[in-house]
Amino acid sequence: MDTIFALASAQGKAGVAVIRLSGPQAHEAAAVLAGPGLKGRGMHLRTLRAPDGERLDEGLVLTFQAPASFTGEDVAELQIHGSTAAVNAVLRCLSELDGVRMAEPGEFTRRALENGKMDLAQVEGLADLIDAETEAQRRQAQAVLAGELGQLAERWRKDLIRAASLLEAVIDFADEEVPTDVTPEVRSLVSGVMADLEREVAGVRIAERIRTGFEVAIVGPPNAGKSTLLNALAGREAAITSEYAGTTRDVIEVRMDLAGLPVTLLDTAGLRETSDHVEGLGIALARQRAESADLRVFLAETVDGLGIAFQDGDIHVLPKADLRDEAGNAISGQTGAGIDRLISQISCVLTERTTTSGIATRERHRQAMKKALTALGEGLGVLESGPDMYDIAAEELRTAIRALESLVGRIDVENLLDEIFASFCLGK
Repeated sequence: MDTIFALASAQGKAGVAVIRLSGPQAHEAAAVLAGPGLKGRGMHLRTLRAPDGERLDEGLVLTFQAPASFTGEDVAELQIHGSTAAVNAVLRCLSELDGVRMAEPGEFTRRALENGKMDLAQVEGLADLIDAETEAQRRQAQAVLAGELGQLAERWRKDLIRAASLLEAVIDFADEEVPTDVTPEVRSLVSGVMADLEREVAGVRIAERIRTGFEVAIVGPPNAGKSTLLNALAGREAAITSEYAGTTRDVIEVRMDLAGLPVTLLDTAGLRETSDHVEGLGIALARQRAESADLRVFLAETVDGLGIAFQDGDIHVLPKADLRDEAGNAISGQTGAGIDRLISQISCVLTERTTTSGIATRERHRQAMKKALTALGEGLGVLESGPDMYDIAAEELRTAIRALESLVGRIDVENLLDEIFASFCLGK
């Protein structure tokens, strides 16, 4: 096993930079630069020198001994001044040592997975935490990183192993009198797992939206003030505005943080009948994106006649409050009237939807749980046929167990690993 190293902190000038090493020679490699006497686990203030004695920098050297480290291997961290030149000098010296090489993207985390320090769901949670931009994303990623999904999967797995073992006991002793009918207990265990799985599957879409962001489309007729409203919400000139109808022809997207939730606002083309081919394409795209959005803000006198159905949770506001005697439910991107109220409405609708989110956050999770649900449904069906069908029921339970094991990376995920770890930086 090679010893790997990489810059674990961000690239560029900073107060402190962290260079991480992991592997069987991590402590020895650190000692080449920092001098002898590093403990298996400890912290040392040392002057770092190149093999020829040249002073590189002064910093802290932290050492961790396997298996009590992030990767489960011997680990050393060099905390030095965050000068680009200092970092490059230390990295260059490490690269010249025998048996030591630069880490590949995500290789530290991959070793943590391989050494049993994390399960695959936790690895995904770590990736989500690194990418988190809002409070809701941080909380969700922390739950997955803490192992909550793995704990759920393990609880389901134990219940299904218990159910399968009861069936197999009957099969193994088919020629003898079995004193207890195991069907009620098996049915109870399987039904309990199925109820949990159905709840988690239903919550994946919202959880995935928290991870990737909700889409909110602003729709309405031309010259209703959609682009002006988008600019007011974004706090910058994100969209071109003019008095001419049909100015917006493409969908303009602005990423925002609303009440801790990631939200992408979509400014769409004005919805009307047109003979202009290019504008027509923009209107078709506007309708398509609006229909697939999580929420629509109708900026119009009426929601009828726009060719887009008003759905549960959608918001209707009247345009150009600055030109009305009574503002009422009207809004104006020009003066800011009604902006705070609209933000509050959008936040309330989306926050309420997040109450149905589960711990599982990815389509991969949903597919694994659906596969388990299908197998468990089949198993319950044949269970009611009596002991003669217990062998088939037990096999269905084993299929469900394997699906849950793939959820946390125990089996059948090797083809996913390269794709997952490619999203990590070198130091992770």
